[in-house]
Amino acid sequence: MRVLTDVEALKALAHPLRQQMLTRLQRQGPATSAELAAEFGADRGATSYHLRQLERFGFIEEDTARSKGRRRYWRSIPQHIRLPRSADDPAVAAAADEVGRQWFERSGRELLAYLMDRDSYGEFTGAAQHSYGSTALTAAELAQFGEEYIALLSKWHREPEHASPGARHIAVVFHAFPTP
Repeated sequence: MRVLTDVEALKALAHPLRQQMLTRLQRQGPATSAELAAEFGADRGATSYHLRQLERFGFIEEDTARSKGRRRYWRSIPQHIRLPRSADDPAVAAAADEVGRQWFERSGRELLAYLMDRDSYGEFTGAAQHSYGSTALTAAELAQFGEEYIALLSKWHREPEHASPGARHIAVVFHAFPTP
C-alpha cells in the first residue's frame, strides 16, 4: 500500500496523459513510448517525458527483460495507491482532490460504457456485479471494513501478463462513506 502524501508525486499523477498511460500499463501490460504515443495520439518526445516522470515518482519502471537497445519497455509497479484521507497542506489536498476527481470520473465513464453495451461482453455480463447496500458502523469499523476490502481486492489482483487465459481487466469501484 502506498499513501500519496508527496505533493510532487500527486501533481505528477494528476496529469491526464500520465493517468491514461499508467492505466494502460496497469491493464494491458508493458509498452514502449512509441506504442503509447500512437495509442494516445501524443508526441513521442512528450510521451517519453511523461513516462520518465511516472518513473521518477515510483509508479512505473523499465521492463529490462523486454527492453533491447534504445527500445525501452515500461511497466507499472504493482502497488495499491491511496490518496491521503486528510491533508494539512492545501497543495497536497488540492492535488489529491484532482487525482481523486479523475479516478471518479474515469470509473463513471467506464461503468456507463459497459452498461450501454453489456450484451457484447458475453459470459462476463452474467458474472458482473452491481450492488447497493448500507450498514451502520463506527468510524473505527468503517476503517477496518475498508482495510478488509483492500485485502480482498489484493488477494485477487493479477498482472496482465500473469492473468489466466480468457481473463479480462475488471474495474472494481468501491465507495464507503457516511450518508450525508
